[in-house]
Amino acid sequence: MSARAPGWKHFETEADVGVEGWGPTRAAAFAQAALGVFALIVKPEEVAEREHREVRAQADSPERLLASWINECLYVHEIEGFVVRRVEVDTCTTTLVHGLLHGEELDPGRHRLGTIVKAATLHQLVVAEQEGLHRVSVVVDV
Repeated sequence: MSARAPGWKHFETEADVGVEGWGPTRAAAFAQAALGVFALIVKPEEVAEREHREVRAQADSPERLLASWINECLYVHEIEGFVVRRVEVDTCTTTLVHGLLHGEELDPGRHRLGTIVKAATLHQLVVAEQEGLHRVSVVVDV
């Protein structure tokens, strides 16, 4: 896999879990960060793309926007029991993000639940771009 290909990874922090996402655009990095958060809950490869949910978030800075985006995505999971295979972000400015969560309703018979993710925190938020690669990181409360 190319170092420029979109992706995500988890990193350790005290008591919580960090998620870093990256990609060729800020939108791709935000999408990967959300996917990384959802992967803590249910492995994406266990989820089918049967439906989608629209998610939108606004904030006064790119870092707060990242936290707001993750929290709006988690709200869809919490309220609707929706689990995610793929995340698509079609709009991502410094103050607005809009995208689609592709997945299905949680099926306890098929989906093994992992970590319960409560919310994105404002701790160690990063939204950066260097040499054409956008990176974001967020710490989630588990």
